Amino acid sequence: MTESRHLSVFIDRPLAEVYAFASDPQNLPRWAPGLGSAIGRDGDGWFVETSQGRVGLTFAPQNEYGVLDHVVRTPTGETVYMPVRVIADGDGCEVVFALRRTPTMSDADFERDTALVTADLALLKQVVEGR
Repeated sequence: MTESRHLSVFIDRPLAEVYAFASDPQNLPRWAPGLGSAIGRDGDGWFVETSQGRVGLTFAPQNEYGVLDHVVRTPTGETVYMPVRVIADGDGCEVVFALRRTPTMSDADFERDTALVTADLALLKQVVEGR
């Protein structure tokens, strides 16, 4: 078993709009700049250049269920599965990110990643709501 934290944000925009924006990998630098400032294609997947090297990204195919799962391949070869969902909530939606702790992650690293994902979700809300 790995430890997970479910981090979420409510967004005052329809699920379809939030999903369309967040599921487009080219929008990632606008709402998750901690991953990297630019994203590029790599065959069937995507990549971002980080201070630690190239990070590979594979995203869930487009779907009607609000699934934004992705797999991150670190420069060291570690593969990390990131479950993300957009869930309808009235006229708005909730984005839920399950942050999973890797076996080698220290308490400090897990807290740092929690803060980074929380900030990314807040920025997603700001960008999509047009603030």
